[in-house]
Amino acid sequence: MQAAHDREGQPVRIIRRRAALVAPGSDEKKARKALSGSADEVILDLEDAVTPASKADARALASELVQEYGQTRPVSIRVNGRTTDWFAEDLAACAALGDALTSIVIPKVESRTDLVAADSLLGAGTAVSVQALIETPAGVGAIDEIVTGPRLAAVVIGYADLGAGLGRTRTAPPHQWLFVQDRVLHAARAAGIQAVDGPFLGIADDEPFQEATQWVADLGFDGKWVIHPAQIATVRTTFTPTAEQAEQARRVLSTLAEAAARGAGAAQLDGQMLDEALAVAARRTLSMAGAGDEQ
Repeated sequence: MQAAHDREGQPVRIIRRRAALVAPGSDEKKARKALSGSADEVILDLEDAVTPASKADARALASELVQEYGQTRPVSIRVNGRTTDWFAEDLAACAALGDALTSIVIPKVESRTDLVAADSLLGAGTAVSVQALIETPAGVGAIDEIVTGPRLAAVVIGYADLGAGLGRTRTAPPHQWLFVQDRVLHAARAAGIQAVDGPFLGIADDEPFQEATQWVADLGFDGKWVIHPAQIATVRTTFTPTAEQAEQARRVLSTLAEAAARGAGAAQLDGQMLDEALAVAARRTLSMAGAGDEQ
C-alpha cells in the first residue's frame, strides 16, 4: 500500500484494486468468506444488500469485521447515500474505525458536493479515503467536477442503476458502454486517481464475463468489482501483467536511465526508440504488476 495526497493535500490510501469483491454487510457468513478469500479488496455493503430494518445491525457487524480483518487486508465499507437517513451514522461509524478501514464507498455520487459533505462529516480525526460510485446519468455528466473532490482515491462505474437510468438493457454488450467508460477513465487519469469498473451483471465466470473484463482492462482501467468469488481469479489475472511484460517494462526504464546518465537525448531498445510515453507505460505496467508484491 502507498501513501498519496489528494488535491487538497489530504493523505489518501492507495491500494491495488484489480479484483474488489462486494459482500453484504448484514450476512456474517458471506462476509467472512469474502474476507478470507483472494480479492484485493473486500467491500462490505450497507446499502443495496441491506434492508431498512437491518441497517443498524449491518453497520455494527461491518464495524466488527473491519476491526478484525482490516489490519491484515484491505477492507472498505459502502455506506448509504447522502440523501438517506443513515448517511451520517454510517460515516460516524466509519470514522471511528481509524486505520483499520481502507476506504468508504459513497454511492450515487452526482456532484462534488456529495464528497464535500462526506468529508465534513468525517472530520479531521481520520484520513480515510473515499471512492465515488458513478451510477446515474447526472454523475456521469458531472464526472470532471467529481474527481476533484476531497479524499477521493477511486471512481467506480455502477452499471445496474446507471443502466436503469439510461433505459439500457442488462444484456448490453461492453462496447455500448464505451462513452461512459471513457468519460470516467479520462477524468480519473486527469485527476491522478484510480478508475475501477463496476460489477458485471451476472455471477458466473463465463465467456461474456471474461470478454467484459478483458474489454475494460484493454481500455486502461485499474480493476473491476465482482459480486461472486468465482470471478476473482479471472479478474486478477486479466489486470495483472505477465512476468514477461513486467521484465520488458524494467528493461525500458533501465535503458532510459542509462541513457540519461550518459547525457544522451535518445535511447533505443530492441530496435525501438524509447521516449517518456513508453516510460509512463512501463511504470504503469510495474505498478499493475505490484512492483514485486505477491501476485
